[in-house]
Amino acid sequence: MNKGELWIVNLPFKKGREQFGSRPALILANTKTDLIIVVPLTSNIQALRFPKTIEIKSSEENGLEKDSIALLFQVSAIDKRRMIKKIGNLEKSYIEEVNNNLREMLKL
Repeated sequence: MNKGELWIVNLPFKKGREQFGSRPALILANTKTDLIIVVPLTSNIQALRFPKTIEIKSSEENGLEKDSIALLFQVSAIDKRRMIKKIGNLEKSYIEEVNNNLREMLKL
């Protein structure tokens, strides 16, 4: 599992507004432990109203079935056992946009 890959993951239910259930997620880091750092995606275009979101158009390369929104503000660590299957790779232009937004959001 490498940065930039898109996987279907099973996010646990949490109280509040966090994403949960089976959905695409972007791999940010493989910690070389039992945890992977991911950004969940949603197909709900209304999510663009939130800060730190990026619209990703579906393509053959990324394997998304629908245009999706990367919810950068919901970055989280999940257990590797929650990874279901790889669906594709995020295009370089989107990875650069993700990196720039994360640097700004995390003040790196």
